[in-house]
Amino acid sequence: MVGVGRRRGAGGASAAPPPDAWLVEVANDASRDAGGVPVALLGDYLPLLADAAVTGRRPKRAELDAVGQLGRQAAEQGISAGRVVQLYLSAARRLWQNLPAVARSPDSERVRAAAAAVLHVIDEAVATLAEGYATARRDLVRREEALRRELIDDLLRGDSDLGALVERAEPFGLDLARVHQVALAAPSRRLPDTDAAISALEAVIFDRLGDRDVLVATKEGLLVAIAPADPAAADRIVPAVNPDNDLGRLMHRELDRLRHGHPWRVAVGRAHPGLYGIARSYEEAREALSMAGRLHVDDPVVNAHDLLVYRVLLRDQPAIVDLVSSVLSPLLQARGGATPLLDTLGAYFDTGGVATEAAKRVHVSVRTVTYRLERIKMLTGYDPYDPQHRFTLQAAVLGARALNWPAEPLPAAA
Repeated sequence: MVGVGRRRGAGGASAAPPPDAWLVEVANDASRDAGGVPVALLGDYLPLLADAAVTGRRPKRAELDAVGQLGRQAAEQGISAGRVVQLYLSAARRLWQNLPAVARSPDSERVRAAAAAVLHVIDEAVATLAEGYATARRDLVRREEALRRELIDDLLRGDSDLGALVERAEPFGLDLARVHQVALAAPSRRLPDTDAAISALEAVIFDRLGDRDVLVATKEGLLVAIAPADPAAADRIVPAVNPDNDLGRLMHRELDRLRHGHPWRVAVGRAHPGLYGIARSYEEAREALSMAGRLHVDDPVVNAHDLLVYRVLLRDQPAIVDLVSSVLSPLLQARGGATPLLDTLGAYFDTGGVATEAAKRVHVSVRTVTYRLERIKMLTGYDPYDPQHRFTLQAAVLGARALNWPAEPLPAAA
């Protein structure tokens, strides 16, 4: 090892300091330069540099592997890559300035050879350090993603141990005592780059909602977002929505900027408190997503509270099947089938019973609308203009939409 000068001890006797004491000083100074990065992360890097300057020796594979392992340790300790690289570069600079074999040598060729050898060690060591750091970060990201997916699955299932879930949710900043709502985003084809989508959604939700209590992950080909909600909105049928901060609109706008996945559909469950509220909101969002597809909803963002009437109708499916069959099945006898008459009747109810507006929706004349309504009265025995008949007809129309009838046959009676 490179020698150091002697110091005079007590009583005038000269005593040699411990070998490599000056390297310890260099390491400590480099640590301070890098903002307090632990000296231990240098390992045998400084002796390698000193040895290279004196002998020209290149580092062995095992020595470089040890540096790579130190890079992994830095990543696992949460130290930034920039700071750990700064530690190594600062250590190299300070060692070169204090290296006795160089500082005191009058031989320029020797100095150049030493510099070349030291630079070679720096190059290989820093590259290996960075590679080890990157590998560890990738492993950490994969582990975190796996933990995130497992946590999401257990939260959405709603039947896991509450105490264990609270502990597992804490590292992700999720407070399970709060009010949350769940939103699901479905791409048109396959799910695109999930990392980009998750990062984009987390960033925009954090920014708009001003809260870190957000979790975004993937589940069964969908993007899932669990976000905090206004406590006053908990279990409210129709929440007051701020268009700028509406979770569904935020997600759709951000996802629409991605290169793949168009067109997106987003479904949002209602806000509910506690752990089981998350599972409940998820079921509502999933049901709304499925229902929106069956109902051919035009809006790419659907809220569970807007489809509550369909949930009520389908809760007693045998009854709604019976209603649709009894009231609307006679429309199958019409020329052209039941669909044109059913679409006209639905448009008529959706526009508040205004034939002119209904005609615009189904792209026919007002005369055609009135003719079809009369035809419906004749076939079913229910008059769309009669207030007593209208409720039955409208409930049957909503039930037909929910069951996707007549495109699909009615479910068999239990």
